[in-house]
Amino acid sequence: MLSLSAVSKAFAGRVLFSDVTLQLNRGDRLGLVGPNGAGKTTLLSIILGEASPDEGKVLWEKGATFGYLPQESAPVGDQTVLELTLGPPDEVNWETEPKAKTILRGLAFRESDFDRPARTLSGGWVMRAHLARLLVMEPDLLLLDEPTNHLDLESLLWFQEYLKRRYGGAILMISHDREFLNYLIDGIIELGRQKLTRYRGNYDDYVLEKEAREVIHAQAYENQQKEIGKLQDFADRFRAKASKAAQAQSKLKQIDRMEKIEAPLGSEKKIAFRFPQPPRSGQRVCALKNIHFAYDQVHVYEGMDYELERGQRTVLVGPNGAGKSTLLKLLAGVLQPQQGARELGHNVKAGYFSQYRHEMFNMERTVLEEAMDLPERVPEQMARSILGAFLFRGDDVFKPVAVLSGGEKTRLALCKMLLAPPNLLLMDEPTTHLDIGSIDALANALKEYEGTLIFISHDVYFIRAMATTVLHISAGKLTPYAGNYQYYLDKANAGNERQALTAGEKLTDSRAGESTVTAAAPKVSVFKTKEQKRAEAEARQARSKLRKEQEEKTNLIEREVSKLEEKLRQLTIEMEKPETYASGSRAIDLNRQIAATQQQLESRQAAWEKAQEALEALGGGTDKG
Repeated sequence: MLSLSAVSKAFAGRVLFSDVTLQLNRGDRLGLVGPNGAGKTTLLSIILGEASPDEGKVLWEKGATFGYLPQESAPVGDQTVLELTLGPPDEVNWETEPKAKTILRGLAFRESDFDRPARTLSGGWVMRAHLARLLVMEPDLLLLDEPTNHLDLESLLWFQEYLKRRYGGAILMISHDREFLNYLIDGIIELGRQKLTRYRGNYDDYVLEKEAREVIHAQAYENQQKEIGKLQDFADRFRAKASKAAQAQSKLKQIDRMEKIEAPLGSEKKIAFRFPQPPRSGQRVCALKNIHFAYDQVHVYEGMDYELERGQRTVLVGPNGAGKSTLLKLLAGVLQPQQGARELGHNVKAGYFSQYRHEMFNMERTVLEEAMDLPERVPEQMARSILGAFLFRGDDVFKPVAVLSGGEKTRLALCKMLLAPPNLLLMDEPTTHLDIGSIDALANALKEYEGTLIFISHDVYFIRAMATTVLHISAGKLTPYAGNYQYYLDKANAGNERQALTAGEKLTDSRAGESTVTAAAPKVSVFKTKEQKRAEAEARQARSKLRKEQEEKTNLIEREVSKLEEKLRQLTIEMEKPETYASGSRAIDLNRQIAATQQQLESRQAAWEKAQEALEALGGGTDKG
């Protein structure tokens, strides 16, 4: 259906990709991945005909149709939401309108939104309407650039099921959402180092296969270099001797005839940075006591009690409208309860990050100036390092804040929070608008964070990396789970790890507080103080048990690492003995054993680091006073 033949593109003398070839057939579902700056968006622009390649051709099958969803800022005119979704009047038939309304409902639009002028919607809802239009069109190929950025979790789940079960066309998409990619795609195309490489399987399969390919490539390169070294050494030693000159020349020709293996460049450099640690707070960080809160007639919490302790890393889970964001805002002091009290502990400074509310920026400043506008001055190099981790690189730091997109402003707000972190960090969907590398950077940074973290996310990878406890919210009732996300899945008997994020009973529709709520409020369960104390005691016991199990696991891995280190030491000693090289096969065998042992050692060392982090998160070996 679509083929790219020997396509090349460069900007300002820098080659983005060269001699790229791709065949995309009907029914293919591919994820396009690669580091920022590799040229993914440029490649999509060339496929769409919005940019021209310097060399090569883009060929479409005759009659093939496609639909494209950009990351943000799709245009909108004077039409209503329903008219935008239906498209030109001459394309509408008797079955189009019911289909359009079904899709709009799936993407969380209400009936009252259908006749609303599309231009009155926020940017995120405009993008949903454009997405609905593409699903109504049913083109042969969907080209999607970060399609989940503007979707809440329930809409995301509906969307991915629709693509899986009802859309029969091909897909080529860029996405930072590993779970979304794993569920939908059957192949990955990686753009990097000026090349396009295709992998079969989902995203997890791609990661494993890429690692395996890199190991094989590195071994092949090393072996070839050793062979070249031997041949070159022979030629250098004997080319001046008349009796050996012909043989020496033959060795040099042998080197010339070799098909040279390209030197491995290693994995893409991971973003890493350190940020200032906040002042230490008291053990009790925040307490909500007898909280009553309602949006008009919709009662979200009635008599709710909740308490945070220093060092918690808790993810809030539950259906849209159950009260997750409301709880986060109550903890932050952004919302005030109609009854009850919010009490902050000793030396607590709360910081609230929302994907829907940017900090008040000075639009005349540059990105760098705005990032450094903090209560306490930070070094410029530190500010640049964190800005670079979140895609503000090179001259990007001198862009005026006024020209930034919504996603860029979100990332800038996140940078400012990391440069001057509070000791109580409350985050609502922090990974939205971040690519996979930046999500890893954020997770790695937050692992070093010494304060208290409460967050909402639909990114299962991020949740597993960060959360050490889970708080389930259903119809205003709080249920704590004193373990990580897997512990929650096991205790809740949840099958699908993503659907488990939305399990429970709603209070309202997904936009309570954003607009008028029409849903009736069901009866809210009250969490009694006595019951809470019992639950907290059980939570402490469960945490103690988890800590003991984690200590045993960590010690076991540590013993395995010690054994592998000793094995590697012995193999290296054997390799250094002159007699080893008397038999070529012995040296080759030892080299293979060393490579395999080194790989095992690195794997177990990584496992030990993760186990140690988990142990520290549970309080093992740390000061708990």
